[in-house]
Amino acid sequence: MSTSVSPDLRRIWRGARVPLALVVLVFAAGALLLLGRGEQTHGALEPGSYEPGGAHALAQLLRDQGVDVRTVRTIDEADDETGDGATLLVTQPDLVPGKRLDTLRERAADVVLVTPGAPTLHDSLPLVHPVGQSDEGTLGPQCTVAAAIAAGDVTLGGIGYASPGARSCYPGEDGGGTMLQLADAGGTTTLLGSSAPLVNANLAEQGNAALALHLLGAHPKLVWYLPSATDPALDDTRKSIFELIPDGWYFGATQAFIAVALLALWRARRLGPVVTEPLPIVVRAAETAEGRARLYRRAKAAGHAGETLREAARTRLRTALGLPRDADAAALVNSVSERTGRPANDVGAVLYGPPAPDDPALVRLAGELDRVEREVGRS
Repeated sequence: MSTSVSPDLRRIWRGARVPLALVVLVFAAGALLLLGRGEQTHGALEPGSYEPGGAHALAQLLRDQGVDVRTVRTIDEADDETGDGATLLVTQPDLVPGKRLDTLRERAADVVLVTPGAPTLHDSLPLVHPVGQSDEGTLGPQCTVAAAIAAGDVTLGGIGYASPGARSCYPGEDGGGTMLQLADAGGTTTLLGSSAPLVNANLAEQGNAALALHLLGAHPKLVWYLPSATDPALDDTRKSIFELIPDGWYFGATQAFIAVALLALWRARRLGPVVTEPLPIVVRAAETAEGRARLYRRAKAAGHAGETLREAARTRLRTALGLPRDADAAALVNSVSERTGRPANDVGAVLYGPPAPDDPALVRLAGELDRVEREVGRS
């Protein structure tokens, strides 16, 4: 007598319940952490991000000062939120078409553009041109802009800008101002060559917080616009894959299609006259009928066989009497009765009577149908 040492279900459960419990605990802790973080987001200058490159600290500081911070991610939302008495912050202005950006600038009281590049300068600020690139570091204002004077030294750098009539602050290594302020019809447009004074990592250093508060908190409402390349309203600036294909490819594809079509016509099979081929065997119609009759007999389908005989007889009678194929029962019975002199009831019983119950009845029905056809043919 032997004892099985294979693990049963109970032993498997006892061995696996502790690891399973640990896995469930880990997943539950992860879910609680995700729920606890709420709507925290990630990314550069995200007002809900706690990362070094985020801007949660600045957004919270502005709210503490009574500024209504509205975060928008599409151009349509920016249009709805921007208006008189609002400051507009655009974190990636190069993603916004020039005409749409000009419309936002006209509606906002003050505008702050972070690191605008060649597309923005060419389309919206043609008088502004970049002047070199410098490393981020502590720079002095060296200008008369009130926000820069109040902030003093800040962490700035990046792109330098220059423009006739504009106030240039915090000059970089090449002399261009890493903060440039232009006077608009209703307010100002400020260009920042770097996002350094706005992010969490640098907000507490130098006068970064003071500069950010003066630029973004001058009005009771701040529209914090984070453009996205996936904004459906900006699709008109994209080109489809067909627009990116050179014209020469279309010309070549057309030539290749014509060549393939001509080759297909040249090599296509040419149909000649119909050729008859002898069949391997010849099956006489009588043999086919006999085989089908045997099948009916084996299946004891006398009624079905009788209905087949009736339908064939009715088809031949309609042709003989000149009736249409879809002539109904009454028309066929009356025509046969008038032609043969038989009573209509007798004709109807033969052509549309009840099914034959057995083989003898089927034989009698076949005889009656044959007589009716002969009488119609003689008359």
